[in-house]
Amino acid sequence: MGAKVAKTQRPKPKARDEESSAFETLVRQLVAHARHAGAQPSAPTTPDEATAKEDSGEVLVDCEVDGVRCVLARAHSAPAEPVRLSPRELEVARMIAKGYPNKIIASVLDISVWTVSTHLRRIFAKLGVSSRAAMVTSIFKHRQL
Repeated sequence: MGAKVAKTQRPKPKARDEESSAFETLVRQLVAHARHAGAQPSAPTTPDEATAKEDSGEVLVDCEVDGVRCVLARAHSAPAEPVRLSPRELEVARMIAKGYPNKIIASVLDISVWTVSTHLRRIFAKLGVSSRAAMVTSIFKHRQL
């Protein structure tokens, strides 16, 4: 009754090993570059690169790994002035924050589903977001809910 079971490891496919190795190399290089990013900011070599770097914010890492350009940048966060939503838009936003679908919002507010969608599109445009979660986050950030 003293049988022993030997564990064997299956060899991993080569493609996965190469992919893992490339990813590990990328991470190591990004970490190495990020450690030195604050000490010496890199100077852009062309006017196009200067414009791109100014638009994207502070560039922390700009390197090439296996022919792939990797850029890690800190975005500028300009103080945003609060967006003004209409009272109806605020009602719709509050119900979205509670997790209600458009049909329920429409029936509670006694409006059509199309109107709820229109309010959402307008709210998204005003806040510059593209999802319900981002909308709720933005509204909470500006303390409107």
